[in-house]
Amino acid sequence: MNGGGADPRALHRALTGHLAPASAAWLATALHDAEATTTSPGGIPAWERHFASAGRHCRPGAGHAGAGDVAEAARVLILHAARPDAPALTRLYTRGSAAERRAVLFALPLLPDLGPGAVPLVQDALRANDTRLTAAALGPYAATHLPPDSWRQALLKCLFTGVPLAAVASLAERAAGDAELARMLTDYAAERTAAGRPVPGDLHHALALTGAAAPPAPPAKEP
Repeated sequence: MNGGGADPRALHRALTGHLAPASAAWLATALHDAEATTTSPGGIPAWERHFASAGRHCRPGAGHAGAGDVAEAARVLILHAARPDAPALTRLYTRGSAAERRAVLFALPLLPDLGPGAVPLVQDALRANDTRLTAAALGPYAATHLPPDSWRQALLKCLFTGVPLAAVASLAERAAGDAELARMLTDYAAERTAAGRPVPGDLHHALALTGAAAPPAPPAKEP
């Protein structure tokens, strides 16, 4: 229920169906404050305080699990309602926990006025040693705005760290006809083979999407 690229209305319905009554009431207040751009004491927008405190206030209802998931979805909805600009998102991302950073990344495709202004946040997430951040960074926003070189390197990082390429939005569209990506994938497969390591199955899938031929299979070992 991370909301990356999801319809905000559908995400809201799904989330409220999972929340305990008190948490649902808190979410209603948080979204109202975000839409109204209410300011808290000290000049900080109220929605920023709600964003930071979602982990304390969002609790799943009886029969539902995943407190982290509901808090993450709540943060995405708060950002969608507040429509922050790139500097505000950068502040939240830079100061935030890993969970808050993921929520920022998941919310990016729901903020159409951003343009490429949040690309540095995606690139920062792709440099982190956190596979959940890597997966969150490669949603629809990255598919639209991430430069080709960064996007190709991100795919290789997914293969290297075990992040499934299913997490990469618009993989087929961006990989199609990409000769440089095909070269990089073929070289990586050759390095793995030479080192006696298995080639990830996702690599063959991505290579096929580029339209390039699959790398030759390693020679069979003699008995």
